[in-house]
Amino acid sequence: YTLVLTQHMSLFACGIPTIAGHRDADKWGMPQEIPSLVGLPLVGIAAGDEHASVVTAHGTAFVWGENRNGCCARDFPEILTLPMPVKATTVSSHSGINTESTGSDDIAIKHVACGLAHTIFVARCGDLLVCGSNYAGQLGIDASKLKSTSNVLSIHHPKGGKFVSAEAGNGNSLVLDSDGDVWVTDTNGLKCIVEGKGVLAISAGGDGNCIAVASDQIGSKSLQRQFSMEMPEDTRSIVDTVNSLLEEMESDGSIEQHAGQEIAKKSEELLQHPSVLNLILNPVELETMIERILCAGDLATRQTIANAIERGLKLGLQSLRGSRMIYPEAVRCLLSYIKFFSIRRDENIVFDVRGEAIFLFCDTILGIPFEAYRALHDFATNLYSRKLFVKMLVRPLLLALNACTKVTTDENEVHHFEPSRQAVPVIVAVLSWFYAMAEEAKLAEPADFYSDGVSKMDVESLFEDLYNMKKASPHERSKHFFLCAHPFLLSPGCKRNLLQMESQVEMFKCMMRDVNYDASMSQIKVHPFYELDIEREHLVEQTLEKIKQADPKDIRKRLRVSFKGEEGLDAGGVTKEFFQLLSEELFDVHSGLWTDKYGDDLNWFNTDNTWDDKGYELIGVLFGLALYNSVLLDVHFPLAVYRKILGLPLGLEDIMDDQLQRGLKQLLDYPGDDVEDIFCLTFEMTWMSMGEERKLELKPDGANIPVTNNNREEYVLRYVRWVLVDSVQTQWDSFQTGLMRVMEDSSLDLFLPEELELLVVGTPELDFAALEANTKYEGGYNKDSDVVKNFWTFIKDAPPETQVRLLKFAAASTKAPIGGLGKMDFVIQRAGPDSQNLPTSHTCFNTLLLPDYGSDFEKLKNLLGRAILECEGFGLE
Repeated sequence: YTLVLTQHMSLFACGIPTIAGHRDADKWGMPQEIPSLVGLPLVGIAAGDEHASVVTAHGTAFVWGENRNGCCARDFPEILTLPMPVKATTVSSHSGINTESTGSDDIAIKHVACGLAHTIFVARCGDLLVCGSNYAGQLGIDASKLKSTSNVLSIHHPKGGKFVSAEAGNGNSLVLDSDGDVWVTDTNGLKCIVEGKGVLAISAGGDGNCIAVASDQIGSKSLQRQFSMEMPEDTRSIVDTVNSLLEEMESDGSIEQHAGQEIAKKSEELLQHPSVLNLILNPVELETMIERILCAGDLATRQTIANAIERGLKLGLQSLRGSRMIYPEAVRCLLSYIKFFSIRRDENIVFDVRGEAIFLFCDTILGIPFEAYRALHDFATNLYSRKLFVKMLVRPLLLALNACTKVTTDENEVHHFEPSRQAVPVIVAVLSWFYAMAEEAKLAEPADFYSDGVSKMDVESLFEDLYNMKKASPHERSKHFFLCAHPFLLSPGCKRNLLQMESQVEMFKCMMRDVNYDASMSQIKVHPFYELDIEREHLVEQTLEKIKQADPKDIRKRLRVSFKGEEGLDAGGVTKEFFQLLSEELFDVHSGLWTDKYGDDLNWFNTDNTWDDKGYELIGVLFGLALYNSVLLDVHFPLAVYRKILGLPLGLEDIMDDQLQRGLKQLLDYPGDDVEDIFCLTFEMTWMSMGEERKLELKPDGANIPVTNNNREEYVLRYVRWVLVDSVQTQWDSFQTGLMRVMEDSSLDLFLPEELELLVVGTPELDFAALEANTKYEGGYNKDSDVVKNFWTFIKDAPPETQVRLLKFAAASTKAPIGGLGKMDFVIQRAGPDSQNLPTSHTCFNTLLLPDYGSDFEKLKNLLGRAILECEGFGLE
């Protein structure tokens, strides 16, 4: 057989199947790559009688072939048809013959030699690592003490020096050290046969050895390999070459075109050879180089580079097709490839229009075996910081996804999809991998995975996808791709729009179920609303009573609220104020429904309230109605409530009592083995309730079971479960029953707990600069009108409580919706000429009706301030 190492660090083999791989006999003579070695940055090869070895640039050695006398560094099997790495756990130090373990740094290999039935590795530390037959002392060990070994033994330099290379024959080995001295093996072990001669090279084969000696210092530089063709530069210097070209281009603009072409050429070469790309270990170095490449030169130069990158990506990924990629060093390039898709951020560059490169990449990464996935997982979570993880692995894929989901509309309102749309499912699948990694290792925030392209899609298209997914069977879901099955890509605003559309469809269905024909009037009667006519003075009592009496199907119609004695028509504004007022009373901590142990700013179920189950159920209905009708609530639930709504598990981090949480964490983290003596706890908890001491056993006979090192995790688990689940189970079941009366079969599971909280209560951060940027003007006003400029000056300089009151006055809400005030439609409309009239509002449409007070700031300040402080109620003009 023959092994050939190419300039681009790939191995080709031909000959017997045990070495070159199984193939038809008539193709034994055709050199081809060994699939499991594809992608490895190989720098050394060695051929024995019927076993072989290779060494990577990172110091890993692989062996395969006939395992005679353990020459493949393992006891079995007799034949290794797959190259296997030499493991650190197999290496032991040889002093006499003992098994003292060495460190992992000692087995980084830089050279290897294979003999008839033995193998010699030269470690970077200067030791020899040997295994296999030793009948003639060819391992450098006295033959009378060891005949063979499948364990890799470490041989130190007899004089404390360092070995640099080795060669092996049938039963003989030749070794060169850093001083140029040559050592040979015999039955007694190693002995020096040439000393002080400045030996340049050694060779061994069969039963013979060969040594090349320099005659003088000048001659030492004259011994060079001769080739029949001109050899290009060392592949491993590509990165240095690219960086040099970039520096030249940045310092001398006159060579931009030539340097740009060279950068394009080198970039393509780097990408089309995964082995070379795998040389780059430092993500920061790679990120810096790619950023400089993507910003190099003018538009024409960047386009040339982009074309080269696209070609290189396709060629490199094609070379990985059919490979095994089971070793960590081979798959690392897949992470490196991702960053190059950042080129899509430049909208002036044409890149991968048909999505072939991104499809090929994602298809390759999705097809790797489990071992390779674990290696990618370890690389991504251990080598990439939070910043680099997002910048190098997530954002480039999101850019590709945004490009693939882009839809353009022509003058005839016809939608045109990108030809690269075919790549969407595989891109999403890869992003799902990274999302799972980020969740596990806390490497990114949920917002880092929001896709602008997906979130900007028509809500009708996304709803159709959601509807089809929900009605599909599990088998159909496994066969078809649904974008909404990956909600981590959807922004909270997009999810809100989907939930709103879902509610609107359900409202329409409920309305149609209630359509009837009045024969006496010869007309069809439609009842589209669930109407609540309430007195302000008896808001809570009347609301709860009407909900008790409501038909379940009516509750799921659109809600319309009216206050008795007020003529306002509810187009949304009355409903918003209704829920605002209701929240202030229902979620008051002193109402008896909520415990006061966590202060006035947190609503958690009162475990002592066992007499008002219907109260919790009705609150659940009202909570659901607010969600269903897209109205914000002024409620202060902890995140644990939203996790419970979504059916997610609860943990120690959900405990609201900071002191209790710290105490339980200290119990878990305590390093000593005397937990029982230090903490003095049992599986019984004690607390005060209504002036009485109460006790509860967390497990049978818990009062007599001490908490120890072995069972402290169980204690914390049971304690947390009691606090968050068991102690409030009755109250929670009632609340959930009420909530599901309204929200049953809804798509709340699209949301994360934090996103659901935003959906319910909005965000307290009020950015009025963002609101100003999003405001529209009607009736003759524009952003430069004097009264408009005075309005924004007044509100930006106002104290926070005044700002909140203005928001409540104009939009019937004290919080901003998901996305902040910049996402809220707001209109300032001219309400006639200058007068003493107070400003008014249409809260249904977030419209402020502002008289034209001109440039009189004090007048605007006084009248607007009075309006937002004193006005309450609805009327018709």
